[in-house]
Amino acid sequence: MSEAQRRPPITLGIGGMGRGNGYLNGIASLRSPATISLVDQFCHALGGNKPIHSILIANNGMAAVKFIRSVRTWAYETFGTDKAILLVAMATPEDMRINAEHIRIADQFVEVPGGTNNNNYANVQLIVEMAEITHVDAVWPGWGHASENPELPDALNAKGIVFLGPPATSMAALGDKIGSSLIAQAADVPTLPWSGSHVKLSPQSCLVTIPDEIYREACVYTTEEAIASCQVVGYPAMIKASWGGGGKGIRKVHNDDEVRALFKQVQGEVPGSPIFIMKVASQSTFRSPVTL
Repeated sequence: MSEAQRRPPITLGIGGMGRGNGYLNGIASLRSPATISLVDQFCHALGGNKPIHSILIANNGMAAVKFIRSVRTWAYETFGTDKAILLVAMATPEDMRINAEHIRIADQFVEVPGGTNNNNYANVQLIVEMAEITHVDAVWPGWGHASENPELPDALNAKGIVFLGPPATSMAALGDKIGSSLIAQAADVPTLPWSGSHVKLSPQSCLVTIPDEIYREACVYTTEEAIASCQVVGYPAMIKASWGGGGKGIRKVHNDDEVRALFKQVQGEVPGSPIFIMKVASQSTFRSPVTL
């Protein structure tokens, strides 16, 4: 049996009105022709050629709720109605069971498989399929999940669907911890002392890709190299895997002995990932640029 045959029929629901009861074969317009015309005029007046009338929200929770509220506020201020843009939510069985707010306040929702996010909100193939099935003009990925996967904008662009985010080339470069630090240095953005502080890169050379030999200069490959780098940047320091995330591939060290004990752990948690050293930013707080 194929994957398509195993997947349950896709159903459409109307936000705030309970579960859908029909198969999804398109999106019924909830807006007047006059509102659609206003959006078209707004787009063309700004030099655009593809008006966005509908958006699939490939996220859930706070991210989806904030996006829906922001778009509705902007639409009301711009077009005189908060329903100028049709907003379609993705809904897992878990979201449905708790009557999640992003489903309730969306104009419509489309049901997707449950379980871990690789089955739904982080599944590039599924997101593209849902965008095609719902006939939306654009997809907003939010943050987390598939939002930093460069395969998503490429896959959507191939289908003629707008990705509301950065292009794949920028995402790939800035999604890598070592690469993004090198790009920041090249643009004269202050960075913490790290194993690549000595690496010089011209801004023009990193617009598309960072040369491999430059990238390797910023990495550490052995415990001895890690110790030497920590001594240069100063303790406490962080041993970090460039491909790590979610608490994996990162260790705080205070001395040479801790580097000896923890370096291999970082390597083992994210096999094959480049490793780098960075000075700890004491008494700092984190704010996501997307949230801000």
